Amino acid sequence: MPSRPYKTNRSILLGQDNNALVLLFAANGLIFVMLNFLKVIYQLSDIPDEFFYRQILNWFTLSPSPETLATRPWTVLVYMFTHYNIWHLIGTCLWLWCFGYILQDLTGNNKLIPIYLYGGFVGGIVFLLVNNFAPSLAARLPYTAPYLGAGASIMAIAVATTTLAPDYRMFPMIGGGIPLWVLTLIFVAIDFATVSSGNAGIAASHLAAGAVGFFFIRQLRRGNDWGAWMNKFVDWLDDLFRPEKKHTKQATKDKLFYQAGKKPYEKISNVTQQRLDAILDKINQKGYQFLTDEEKAFLKRASDEEL
Repeated sequence: MPSRPYKTNRSILLGQDNNALVLLFAANGLIFVMLNFLKVIYQLSDIPDEFFYRQILNWFTLSPSPETLATRPWTVLVYMFTHYNIWHLIGTCLWLWCFGYILQDLTGNNKLIPIYLYGGFVGGIVFLLVNNFAPSLAARLPYTAPYLGAGASIMAIAVATTTLAPDYRMFPMIGGGIPLWVLTLIFVAIDFATVSSGNAGIAASHLAAGAVGFFFIRQLRRGNDWGAWMNKFVDWLDDLFRPEKKHTKQATKDKLFYQAGKKPYEKISNVTQQRLDAILDKINQKGYQFLTDEEKAFLKRASDEEL
């Protein structure tokens, strides 16, 4: 991947409002804390663990049984945020950080959650299909356990990030950097080594989720953003509960500003910084690839002046 013609100290920070990566960490962490808090209550009450699994945990995991799924359809979405083991959660957070941070850096803040949800949803559907229509393939265990965890979602994010920028360099101080595709190969090897001894439906779900990440980026390059409707829906909900901050008005303002026929600012120091901040905000929200040629040239000039 070619190096960018600009430098910025305004990357997407953990403390930034509506940071998609932080929201995913929070969702996974909150469900983990809640489940283990309830388990402690069961243990203090001398209630056997199997009652906790049946009465609490099974309402968050994706059952391979269609009859059970019919009574709790929300598990198709909730399962991808559910972790019961601390090491499972730590592994999810580490890989989500590795690939999610790079994806945000390249595409902005509004692609990560759609890819996470698409990958998890398609992975869950494939898990159900394999276990119900190819039971001889799926049944490597005497009992098909429910499906939980963000494995499919992380696979979708990893493949999407690698498809977008396979030569993205990490740790540049080590021989010029390690290409992203090397990290992805390590992740895929560890992932399939972990799930290969269990239900084959899980391995199939991870393969399907990886395909989702690949095609998401392919379509994005063609101008088709599969996550646009999700972001518009979230904006609509935000407008509904916070009418003083309308996204529709902001979108109109941005469109008029970035597509103006003449330069909105002259080269004056105190105004140039305002223009630079506006362009960096656009990168954080949409990604560098959505900048116009004029905006890219402006960033290059600003970088040269800093040097």
